[in-house]
Amino acid sequence: MSSFKNVFYFQAGLGVLANMFLLFFYVFIILGHRPKPTDLISCQLTFVHIMVVLIGGDNLLTDLFESLNIGNDFKCKTTFYLFRVMRGLSICITCLLSVFQAVTISPNASFLAKFKQKLKKYMIHVFLCIWFFNLSFSTNRIFYAAGFTNVSETNQMQVTKSCSLLSMNYIIRGLIFTISTSRDVFLVGVMLFTSTYMVIFLYRHQRQCKHLHSISHLKESPEKRATQTILLLVVFFVVMYWVDFIISFTSEMLWMYDPVFLTLQKFLMFVYPTITPLVQISFDNRIIIMLKNIQLKCHWSCS
Repeated sequence: MSSFKNVFYFQAGLGVLANMFLLFFYVFIILGHRPKPTDLISCQLTFVHIMVVLIGGDNLLTDLFESLNIGNDFKCKTTFYLFRVMRGLSICITCLLSVFQAVTISPNASFLAKFKQKLKKYMIHVFLCIWFFNLSFSTNRIFYAAGFTNVSETNQMQVTKSCSLLSMNYIIRGLIFTISTSRDVFLVGVMLFTSTYMVIFLYRHQRQCKHLHSISHLKESPEKRATQTILLLVVFFVVMYWVDFIISFTSEMLWMYDPVFLTLQKFLMFVYPTITPLVQISFDNRIIIMLKNIQLKCHWSCS
């Protein structure tokens, strides 16, 4: 298990460093330049992913609580609640990013074009609604998460080394599961719909360009690169989400967390927050240009 723990810490470290770099970049762009609307969304998504990596499993935030001698019960309630909030924010903001990009690239004559200005105008209101909804929606974890005491195996389900979920009424458990699943399925459905729309739009746009220019003269626009990046992130998110969903559904319905499944789930938990900043850094020309300028300055200063 020590090798797995080393893998988790390496994955968590890479995820935190990549997201911190991206967060500083977006803050710099937002404060000092004219940011794109997607920069505001991506900045929040990056912050959420930093929190997911810090909170996930028995990791960095848990170690911090232990060093501060904070009670195990409070620690478990806090980590479970914050993780559920950040997980909900991750899917909501990823969905918002997909919707906004679909609206951005849509032609002026299309139905989605009507929402371009409205989305930009009410972006802050959308952010506040998303945060308020997820902060409120995840409060059930405060009541049903507790420190693992090993007193009654039937009364609690051990989820991590020191935390467990308390047993709840079957109807309440089914209701919470149904509501959370309905929310996630709806958001994933919206992402798949907007992604399909963007793929069709890019395909038609590519065909039109081929009629107007030769292939050798075709140049990728920033909008196309941004759309391809978001499509890649959405597809990757949907795959990771459904794998995580199957594991969580099986564990909670059977009221049993298998150690192997838990290890796999913890690994998958960090994959999307770790891969996302790397994809965004690779596809964002502004970051590539900035890194090249830094490299040139270092080269001239050292020579």
